[in-house]
Amino acid sequence: MTRRVGVSVQQTGGGFIAHAIGLQGVIVSDGASFEEALSNLKSAIAFHLETFGPGVLEAPLASRPCGIQNAEVILDV
Repeated sequence: MTRRVGVSVQQTGGGFIAHAIGLQGVIVSDGASFEEALSNLKSAIAFHLETFGPGVLEAPLASRPCGIQNAEVILDV
């Protein structure tokens, strides 16, 4: 079975961080390059599915189109 999963990738000072979108749970990975971060995230998603079962694909957002928007928050620190 083939399944598309939304992904958000952010460049950091030391590489890239990738997040899976629309699945139950939090799935995050990193890598020195964009491609490495995606590859590591794909492995993390596979592990997540193996650990928690295919029900993680049935998250409410998984069946809806998902858009990514840049935003910021103000913190009082």
